[in-house]
This record gives sequence, C-alpha cells and structure tokens, in this order.
Amino acid sequence: MADQAQSFAWTKVASLEQCSPGNLLGVEAKGLKIVLANVDGTIYALEDQCSHQDLPLSDGYLEDGQVECIYHGARFDACTGSAMALPGIKPVNTFNVDIRDGDIYVQTIA
Repeated sequence: MADQAQSFAWTKVASLEQCSPGNLLGVEAKGLKIVLANVDGTIYALEDQCSHQDLPLSDGYLEDGQVECIYHGARFDACTGSAMALPGIKPVNTFNVDIRDGDIYVQTIA
C-alpha cells in the first residue's frame, strides 16, 4: 500500500495576550492537548503530556527555556521537545506555530 500524503491544518488556539513571556498555557486543537510556552516573546507548542507519565505539562513551569513537569521534575526543551532531565528520557512532540493579527495558530494533522 502506498504512503498517502498527510494534510495539515492551522487552528487558532489562543491570543498572544493569553500567553505572556515566561508562561505556559494549556490549549486544545483538533482534540489534541497542547501546551504553549512563551520563551522571551517567542511561542512554542508541545504536546501537553509528559513522556514520563500521562500528566499535563501545562500544570508545570517554564524556566530557562525548559518546561518542567510539576509532578516528577522531568524537563523538556520548549523549542525542540527534547528531554533535558530525568525522569523524562523521551522527547515530547512539537507543533509548528504561526502568529496572525495577535492570535496564536498551531499546525496539526487535518
């Protein structure tokens, strides 16, 4: 069976005012739970689920460009999703972000 090309869609998830620098914001796009991270004015989007356990990263903190899971201390690079500290060893998925007229859009599979 041949691979089929996946189509992607942009979904508005929040306004810039809702996610100020240094903060996280849990949102949803097409049924996916996503955490937005505002690192020095740049918005990044990651899957809102710690790779260590099925717990929301949006409950945690953003510090030095890393999202820290409040439950067990796993940390992930907000820009790349890479695991930075145990007990997180697997990266979390990331999503493309676009800012339009003060609104935050995230790209997901349509």
